[in-house]
Amino acid sequence: MLGQARSVVLLIARVAVGVIFLVHGYQKFATMGIAGTAKFFESAGIPLAGVAAPGIAVLEVAGGLALILGVALPVAGTLLALDMIGAIVFVHGANGMDATKGGYEFVLGLAAAALAVGFTGGGALALDRLFTRRTRVPA
Repeated sequence: MLGQARSVVLLIARVAVGVIFLVHGYQKFATMGIAGTAKFFESAGIPLAGVAAPGIAVLEVAGGLALILGVALPVAGTLLALDMIGAIVFVHGANGMDATKGGYEFVLGLAAAALAVGFTGGGALALDRLFTRRTRVPA
């Protein structure tokens, strides 16, 4: 019973975290635009802002989709966590922990959640689980 609950809870967490990243990446394309995102990145002191802006937007959309689908979870989780560490270093860190003051509370939570989801197998309906079952050698 606990195993089934764990699998469903991981599915819910994986989809929730994935949707957050997907929406944030989509906003960089549709709301702010890549030029606006690059301008913000440049003002935040992010190196190569013109390259980083589309790269991060693609990472957040693709990584969010990967989490939702449960595919390439360790890679997606690690890259998204590194993305959030960059957000802490360049944008939120100087503001302290409090998210209401622009702090890093939320992005730190996202980094931890991306890693946790990325390295727990993804739970129910994760595509990674389908691939690992097919490639296992019988004992």
